[in-house]
Amino acid sequence: MTKEFLERLGMTESEFLIEMAVHFYDIGKMSLGQARNFADLDQISFQHELSKRDVEIKYEVEDLESDMRALELMDKLEELEKE
Repeated sequence: MTKEFLERLGMTESEFLIEMAVHFYDIGKMSLGQARNFADLDQISFQHELSKRDVEIKYEVEDLESDMRALELMDKLEELEKE
């Protein structure tokens, strides 16, 4: 990506990376974490960029189940630390 290319688009490099990250997330080519890292944004900032473009956050049943397992493991670790 050259400076001339970005100038023709009227975008900064950061704006271009955000647009690409949002696009690839929206079409399922990148996960939320991958896309926010690609765009060099924190979680909340990337979610704000998605919202500005009316792109919904994809949170499937599998994601919920994974999060629930992680929480259960965290609870078990806390219990072990108390012993």
